[in-house]
Amino acid sequence: MAESPRYAIYYAPESGSALDRFGAHLLGYDACRGEELPFPDDMALAEPDWRELTHDPRKYGFHATLKAPLSLPTGRSEAELLAACATFAETSHPIPIITPVVNAISDFIAIVPDGRSAELEALAADCVREFDCFRAPLTEEDRARRNPSKLTPRQCDYLDRWGYPYVMEEFRFHMTLTGRLPTGRREAIVAMLRERFAVLKMTSLAIDCIALFRQDGASARFRIIGRWPLRAR
Repeated sequence: MAESPRYAIYYAPESGSALDRFGAHLLGYDACRGEELPFPDDMALAEPDWRELTHDPRKYGFHATLKAPLSLPTGRSEAELLAACATFAETSHPIPIITPVVNAISDFIAIVPDGRSAELEALAADCVREFDCFRAPLTEEDRARRNPSKLTPRQCDYLDRWGYPYVMEEFRFHMTLTGRLPTGRREAIVAMLRERFAVLKMTSLAIDCIALFRQDGASARFRIIGRWPLRAR
């Protein structure tokens, strides 16, 4: 029996852009084309186990979460979700502009804003609310996978209400570059990735689009099936 696909609404940089190439090559996967990519030439020397360190984020592709992965409920179709994404993008939004930096977030490393952005938090909250009608209810297995005993009461409430604990006040924009790292390795890898990111000379980043990713089965990688520029307010 074929597995049902899952979908996610993410921010993803324009295919072929400097940021897209930076993240895709570090993860070893191009989510736009659904293709394996070589790691940077010197990465095997700098971090011999880099493939292992990026195993988890490689599955999702280079992105920032706006609406976490979901399965469609009965009566909803992929075509309807694609149309909803287009409609959302056509509705005017303030375009968040952040200063991107490389930093540790919990026990992994990501590109994050250098400070809070009310416009970015509002955009993420709008995505959570607007696309929730395309989310099938969590199964007990799905809920258990989130380790609710380790969540705060508010995060548990959000998990039950929105299917994901890190929304609204708990939201933190991040474009993941590694999986979970041992404490003793984080500082050196943050420094290495900051040095690589500095080559891009990226002082600002407009979060100006949404992308729809699809995962065809539990063992499959996510792939972009649609990308829409946001209409600026």
